[in-house]
Amino acid sequence: MIVYRVGRTKYANDLTGEGARINGGRWNHKLTPCIYTSQSRALALLEYTVNVNIDDIPRALSFTALEIPDNNFLILQPEDLPGDWTAAPAPRSTKNLGTALLQKRDYCIIKIPSAVIPDEYNYLLNPLHTGIAHCNILSIKDFVYDVRIKTV
Repeated sequence: MIVYRVGRTKYANDLTGEGARINGGRWNHKLTPCIYTSQSRALALLEYTVNVNIDDIPRALSFTALEIPDNNFLILQPEDLPGDWTAAPAPRSTKNLGTALLQKRDYCIIKIPSAVIPDEYNYLLNPLHTGIAHCNILSIKDFVYDVRIKTV
């Protein structure tokens, strides 16, 4: 299966989850690494857009395409998630759930609905799981962010 992420070019090769470990995210507290990916480039860009301030968008962005195993992943549906899972900013309940799952290391990949488009999915890659070695970067392509996305 192929998943995508968008981010600063200098981190396009990073599969350690360091950015999420430092900053936290919807599904992880700070100090817990996680690699956020999406089922499509469009969803990856939408997720990036809702989580970045227009003044913080770097000139050097890239899309990374990753091949991930089709096995050893947990699938979560909306009914499995806290009632406030789509709230903005991300609530503590989602951070608690994701952090607990990542730290258990039972799954290399967690398939989870997007808070932006719940009928589409994001894939959380767990750098703490030994299966991360089976996740391969297929391509990295430079991307120029169209600021009209944030200013319309």
